[in-house]
Amino acid sequence: MPVKVSVIVPVYNPGRYIEDCIDSLLRQSLPSDTYEVIFVDDGSTDETPARLDALAADEPRVKVIHQENSGWSGKPRNVGIDAAQGEFVMFVDNDDHLGDEALERMYDYGVANGADVVVGKMAGQGRQVPVELFRRNRPRASVEDAPLIDSLTPHKMFRRAFLDEIGLRFPEGRRRLEDHVFVVEAYLRAANVCVIGDYVCYYHVRRDDSANAGFQRFDPAGYFKNLREALDVVERYTEPGPVRDGLYRRWLRVEMVERMRAKRLLAMPDDYRRKQFEEIHHVVTERFGPAVAAGLPATQQVVASLISACRYDDLVAFAEWEAGLRLSARPGTLQWRDGRLHFDYTAELTSGGTPLTFPGSGVPTPLDGPPKSTEEAIAWVGTDTVAQFGHATLDLLMRERSSAAQYFQPVEVTREIVPVEDSGRVRLVLRATVAFDPARAVEGAPLRIGLWDTYARARVGGWSKEARIGPGPRKARAATCAAVVGGHVVLPYWTDQYGHLSLDVDRASKRLGLSGLSPDAVELSGNRLRAPLPLHVPAGTAVLVRLTSPARSVETSGTLSPAGDGAVLEADLPVADLSGATWRTALCAAPDASEPRFLPLPLALRADSHTVKVARAPQPSPLRRLARRVRRRLAVVLGRRTEPKTRAGKA
Repeated sequence: MPVKVSVIVPVYNPGRYIEDCIDSLLRQSLPSDTYEVIFVDDGSTDETPARLDALAADEPRVKVIHQENSGWSGKPRNVGIDAAQGEFVMFVDNDDHLGDEALERMYDYGVANGADVVVGKMAGQGRQVPVELFRRNRPRASVEDAPLIDSLTPHKMFRRAFLDEIGLRFPEGRRRLEDHVFVVEAYLRAANVCVIGDYVCYYHVRRDDSANAGFQRFDPAGYFKNLREALDVVERYTEPGPVRDGLYRRWLRVEMVERMRAKRLLAMPDDYRRKQFEEIHHVVTERFGPAVAAGLPATQQVVASLISACRYDDLVAFAEWEAGLRLSARPGTLQWRDGRLHFDYTAELTSGGTPLTFPGSGVPTPLDGPPKSTEEAIAWVGTDTVAQFGHATLDLLMRERSSAAQYFQPVEVTREIVPVEDSGRVRLVLRATVAFDPARAVEGAPLRIGLWDTYARARVGGWSKEARIGPGPRKARAATCAAVVGGHVVLPYWTDQYGHLSLDVDRASKRLGLSGLSPDAVELSGNRLRAPLPLHVPAGTAVLVRLTSPARSVETSGTLSPAGDGAVLEADLPVADLSGATWRTALCAAPDASEPRFLPLPLALRADSHTVKVARAPQPSPLRRLARRVRRRLAVVLGRRTEPKTRAGKA
């Protein structure tokens, strides 16, 4: 069959980090005979070349090209393009990996929309990735109507004929930002760019040893020389005016201003940050007119003005003030209603652990040259932030702990300017009200099994900040219960260490509180069992009850129905089948699941030929519990079981 996609992976000494990449490429939902994987080994000196040769011998879709070390990723990617047979080429780094359906979704979406470039949603595991670009699917996007410029890494799908038609290849040799030069020209010359926002296609991974190429310290002179080449591409394919200024603004903001702000600046040794400052000053004064910086938020305008005026000491002082700013996101109470988790939270900026205050009066004015002092800079930023507060936003993100995939949730936001006694100053408070639906949280699909963390993301003035939601008030922690929604058991809980709000999907057992069920609360009428459970169910839910004796198991259907603040379990017991034994009980909320999960109930049923009696299930002795832990640990050591990476209560 024709090759739809050629995946090109430049490789240099990845060690064990390439295994996740390989696994994800072989797991793709796209039929194996419709895509190829081309590993271009750039002179690796570890065991990777032999590993790849062995893989290619077993996998017809895998090809390996060996070459002498070229110094960077540009040449290996170009070699891969020239060897590719696919209609599209996709670039993947050797320490990253793809979502299982990434190639199929990106190819189909690109073909359906006649795209030359397909940008798939990214998740950052220890690395920052664009957020606003992936709020939604974008079948037709350009640099004028979408924040494409926020994503300049090469991890995208490109139509091979398009690259050949315009003669586009990566700059080669030991250099930086070769991907910026390539991607920005592709954006500017493509007939169409489409963006997938509803599925995580690419997982951008920070290695434990921080050996990713992008994290290595660079020579400032060489780096900003290469950056000028990306600016040259913009100048070549755009006219002077707002579009060009907007594109230039991306490099000013990300590659220059952000390097000179807050913790990022202060973390660098003084001599190194001075070198960066000098090189950035030269680029700013040489290439950018006043309109470029004028379009930045207030805080970034201040930093840009200090760079332009070559005021390094004032820049450091402003960074020290900004470094102390945090986002606080405090939740109110939580309550399940109609299958949704209703809660609210407030968010505001803090400094030194107390709410940040702003001038309560004043008229915002354009920044006319750099502020005379740090105090003047802070005052100007404060006045502008109050004036722009009507545009402030507050979002709720659900982030999957295992993968770092994150999804926006709908919220209702109000903004409140709160006077601070008689000080003449105000606090800026954002309030969000949430009706969270776990059955539709992942772009209309249910939350996946695992642990999910809640994040507030606020954009206030010139700051975009995220914070875990918490700590929760004690009343909210005490009142939290699990819900059965769409066959999943969803437990909101507050992490042990910091009290942050998280969700456990189909993993919790002890935390559910089922062990608190007393036999005295269970009703038996004939063969009908009725038991109250501390679970929320939005409506009648079909469940499965398993009864287990030392010799065998019996299963019977039942229902969970709303009852007061919880639910009631009702099931017909097969009394005739239970005679003469003691039976432990367990509940399955998803009887149609491929791998049903049963939750133990603290009930034992003792039956004779005519009646059934309820008692508390016997608990294993301390010695037996110890034996179980030893067996589990031994299974981990022998490789028969995987040890959990994260405990639910510690995050």
